[in-house]
Parts: sequence; C-alpha cells; structure tokens
Amino acid sequence: MEEHIVKILHTEYVTHDVKRFRFEKPIGYQFEPGQATEVAINTEGWKEERRPFTFTSLNQWDYLEFTIKIYNDHNGVTHELGKLNAGGELIIHDVWGTINYKGPGVFIAGGAGVTPFIAIIRDLDQKGQLPGNSLIFSNKTQADVILDKEFTELLGADFHKVFTRETVMGFKEHYIDELYLKETIKNFDQHFYVCGPEKFMTNICQMLESLGAKTEALVFEK
Repeated sequence: MEEHIVKILHTEYVTHDVKRFRFEKPIGYQFEPGQATEVAINTEGWKEERRPFTFTSLNQWDYLEFTIKIYNDHNGVTHELGKLNAGGELIIHDVWGTINYKGPGVFIAGGAGVTPFIAIIRDLDQKGQLPGNSLIFSNKTQADVILDKEFTELLGADFHKVFTRETVMGFKEHYIDELYLKETIKNFDQHFYVCGPEKFMTNICQMLESLGAKTEALVFEK
C-alpha cells in the first residue's frame, strides 16, 4: 500500500469550522479531480487513525490541498487536525474515489459534501469547460458556505444556495425538495453529481429519479 509522510506548508480557516491544509506533494503522486485518500496524523497515537479526505487541489499544482470540516465536539481526528499548522506532518495513502466528471450537469452538495466538487469545478474552469454546469449547495447558514466567493466568481447565476436554518434575503430557506428541484433545474436529462450525508444523498437521488433523471446519470460516492 502506498504511504507518504508529507509536511504541512500552510493552513487557514475558510469558514468558522472548515480548515484548508496545503502540504507537500510526493513526486509522481497523481489523482483525478474528485478523488480522495486516507489520511492520518504523523504523531504518536494518531498514525493508525485514518480518515478519508478529498483533494481540493489540482494535479498540476506543486502542492496538495485538503479542505476539511473540523469537529470539536469530540476528540477525534478532525479535532486533532484543527490543532495542526505549518510544519506538522500527515500520512497519505493510495488514491481512490468514484466521483469523476462525466459531462455537463448539476452538482448537488450538502455541507462538507461539496469538497469532491471543488477540484472538479476548478479543473473545469481551467479547461474552459465550466459553462453548462451548475452547483446547488445546501448549508445550515450563510456562515457555513465553503468557498462562497470562489463559487460565486466561477459559476455566477449557476451557483444556487439553500439555507436550512437561516433566512437570507434572496436565497431559499428550506431543505432541497422536489418543488425546489423542479423550479431550479429545467432539464433532467443530464448528469447529476451528488455528495453529502448518506441520508441527503439517498433523498436527492430518489427525488431526481422521480423527476426523470436516469439512474446511470447519477454520480455519487458508492
């Protein structure tokens, strides 16, 4: 099994509880946008505690990047990651993942489930292939939106925000339901990329199929 110890180069919070990590890229280490690896912290007591995280960097960059939600309500891996800064070390492993871009469509994300889409959307923008794609992003509040400014700049009117616990002028304040999908999506004969909590993905995929989306056009982490 592939294993690399890499040094953290830079960290910063991009929301109140989501932290960006940029770290060394091993020579020859390659991945496809949307893919992930298992990560451990290179300190005693944590080296065997592996957790999956998606790359939010692009292959052509000379460093790797994760964008990780930090959970401080228990003493887990992300809580420990929240303590790390430049100079700390991570252990990364083989690349894996099934969320790969298959063609223009709608990305639907719940919370930190947007992370596989970050590299895909950045990659499409670099290639000039972003037009024809859109993002529906559900969060509790405006403060929880990961990379709000970047998505707005890249997608413009094709970036749709849904808030479940906050009224923000100009944005939807409810869960994504069939009515919202019908109002927002005009064509269900296209690809749909879905990522978020398991219940979120199940519900979204069921609604999309009931609205006419083809099962084979639904892309999600299996």
